[in-house]
Amino acid sequence: MDNFHKSVLLNEVIDLLQVEKGRKYIDATLGGGGHTFEILKQGGEVLAIDLDEEAIEYVKKKILDSGFETRLKLVKGNFSEIEAIARKNKFDEINGIVFDLGVSSHQIDTAERGFSFLKKGPLDMRMDKDATLTAEYLVNLLEKEKLNEIFNKLGQENRANAISGAIIRARRMNAIKTTEDLVNTIKEAYGFKGVISDFQKNKISQKIFQALRIAVNNEIENIRLALPQAISLLSSRGVLCIISFHSIEDAIVKNTFKQFEAVGLGEIITKKPTYATQAELYINTKAKSAKLRAFRKY
Repeated sequence: MDNFHKSVLLNEVIDLLQVEKGRKYIDATLGGGGHTFEILKQGGEVLAIDLDEEAIEYVKKKILDSGFETRLKLVKGNFSEIEAIARKNKFDEINGIVFDLGVSSHQIDTAERGFSFLKKGPLDMRMDKDATLTAEYLVNLLEKEKLNEIFNKLGQENRANAISGAIIRARRMNAIKTTEDLVNTIKEAYGFKGVISDFQKNKISQKIFQALRIAVNNEIENIRLALPQAISLLSSRGVLCIISFHSIEDAIVKNTFKQFEAVGLGEIITKKPTYATQAELYINTKAKSAKLRAFRKY
């Protein structure tokens, strides 16, 4: 499973879910199937959802002859429609739901998906390859003010205005079509000359690429839409676990859980976010920014 994606905070999520044999669970972000397979191993039934057809196909192959096939339903879909997906698949009385809001290792490592500033590929960034909106479209057609807003709000990039300006200048000459084109444009905004190291690429490009990915996939709005649906699907004592990697997402989760608690829907069971242990960080550095919050329905 590790070649596709290594699930973060896996043990912590499973502990919070308290998986029971024969009960139903939803993995709203399948990825490489780490959370799904662990729930299945402990006897649960899983409805697993992912926008990425490659994730669905990967897990479909992995589960063959595992003995788990009869307890797993795989659905290509957007978790912003989690309630409709669950109803359509006759999945009710859910005992636990998990969302892992990070991009998968496979998506980052596959150059043609366009998520990585370290790999040359088309400026794509779609989690759902059937979608039409790409990062290339945003970078080449949005006005400077809108680009600036995306980089400021979603990337929290201090040089958002300078980078937006550099993009406008660059695209007047040639369209920005690849990840390398965009990195070179960001490099110009920072005033760097010549070849730069991967460390420097990471330092100057990470927030811009993150902001574009979030915008392309409408990630902030999707989680806003999903949380009320998820809580409505849970049975009494059901647990909702959310792993976020971005401060905006974490703030949405934190505040929504507070609202749920205030109106008597249940209780927050992680008074502070749970972080990856040093042992996990040693084998998976991508877990560094992960925050886990959980809510139990009354």
